[in-house]
Amino acid sequence: MSTKLDRARLESLAEELMEKQFQRVPKMRELHAGEWIERDYFVRHLVETVLRIRLNNEVDTYALFKVGSKDDSLAAKLAKYLAEEFGHEGMFTRDLEKFGFTAEQLEATDVFPSTKKLMGYLRLEADSRGPAPTTVWDWFVEWYSDRYNQVITDKVAAEFGKDFVRGSQKHLDFDESHDHDELMFRTVSQAVEVFGNTDQAYADLTAFIDLIGDYFGELYEATAVKTELASV
Repeated sequence: MSTKLDRARLESLAEELMEKQFQRVPKMRELHAGEWIERDYFVRHLVETVLRIRLNNEVDTYALFKVGSKDDSLAAKLAKYLAEEFGHEGMFTRDLEKFGFTAEQLEATDVFPSTKKLMGYLRLEADSRGPAPTTVWDWFVEWYSDRYNQVITDKVAAEFGKDFVRGSQKHLDFDESHDHDELMFRTVSQAVEVFGNTDQAYADLTAFIDLIGDYFGELYEATAVKTELASV
């Protein structure tokens, strides 16, 4: 069983799986193509982004713990990524404040069920498979961001003004300057080679993107669909 990830195959699979979600989830394709945005939808998306970053940092920290002393080079890569990501939710809370969403409202908001499932998956799988599943997820987050987040941010800026996405843009600029996509591919490649295999990695990616589709479905049902019905 292979333990060597093929980057082209991983990216191709991510594209194929995202296309399936675009076909099943309302407005998801238009959002990611920069063709549609809605205020309440985007604000709630920012909220989930902040809350997910916090949870993601916790599961990444746990994954680093599970590396232990088994692979110092891998631990260093994951620690570097963690060090560069801690505190980044503050960039998005700045945009939330611009939209009028308060810190008190943020703390009172619960994450969607799909996010709970995702974080539970990462936490539980780390016990049996170490950091490999978490690094697959982190790689996808960076791949997704490189591919779609600038498009979405530009659409929001066009609709509401650049001042409403200064934090989001700052985060994008940071990731690009620190080459996080490349860092996480090196990290996931090493994690899969040491702690797993490619079949498991592709299965993890499939599960994660299914949950991302579930999330965008929940987001639409909670916000945009209500706005559309109210306007009828």
